[in-house]
Amino acid sequence: MSQTMLQLVQQVTAELNLAVPSYVAGNPSQDTQQILALMNGAGYDLVKEYDWQALSKEYGFYTQSISTTATTTEGSYILTNVAQSTGLTDQYSVSGYNVPQSSYVVTLDNPTTVTLSQKMTGSGSGNILFAQTIYDMPADFETITDRTQWDKTKHWEMLGPEDAQQWQWLKSGYISTGPRARWRILGGKFQIWPLMNTQEYLSFEYRSKGWAESSTGVVKNSFTQDADTTVFDDRLMVLFTKLKYFQVKSFDTTALMQDYVRYLNVVKANDKGSANLSFAPYPSKVLIGYANIPDTGYGS
Repeated sequence: MSQTMLQLVQQVTAELNLAVPSYVAGNPSQDTQQILALMNGAGYDLVKEYDWQALSKEYGFYTQSISTTATTTEGSYILTNVAQSTGLTDQYSVSGYNVPQSSYVVTLDNPTTVTLSQKMTGSGSGNILFAQTIYDMPADFETITDRTQWDKTKHWEMLGPEDAQQWQWLKSGYISTGPRARWRILGGKFQIWPLMNTQEYLSFEYRSKGWAESSTGVVKNSFTQDADTTVFDDRLMVLFTKLKYFQVKSFDTTALMQDYVRYLNVVKANDKGSANLSFAPYPSKVLIGYANIPDTGYGS
């Protein structure tokens, strides 16, 4: 079981021959406050240090869309007589009757009136599709894991991340849709293309920045309470905090740096499994070979 924030701070202060606190959160001691701040700094740095398995998570969501009807007026930004708009936000793209390509919802003015980002190309009433193409990241999102983005409904890997030029070509060119979903992170949001008029399950893996956890299991980005714990190795947190303490005090950090780096390498090596690599690799025999030729009746 992981040590609590209080126990970790007590270990650090004891090893540094400082006054060992009986509590940390709200403690007026400057040393205790500094140790806590440095320990939080250690957590922030370790998040970016390595792709820790404890911080790897999978996130999935269903695409959302609304198929409805509305009235368009040529030269106007406003859709009127919208039959269905429940849940509509500015994260939705719009396509359909007299709606230009790459149009977005700007505001939902009222249940039957929607302002778009582009002017209508004609007047009349017809079918409209509102499809959500912009999705919020998880609250603890740090970085995305490459090639884990999948459309699990269609069993296809999503294509991306698209760069800025390719993204604009997809949204603005004549040939902008296809069977494969594309993705990009833009404005801190997970954006997809093209619009989907059916509910599909998309997912990806990411690295969390939630390296701390409350006593009730709530993921946190910092230590704030004495009963908080961390996903990182306890001894690694102690060694890193001691090193940071010596650094801010301008003490000689040579020995502490050696201890920290040596232990960090051990923790990284033991964090998750590694592939076995051969110095003499050979192709696997997936077709006919000596391992799958019958003993008798060959060719019959």
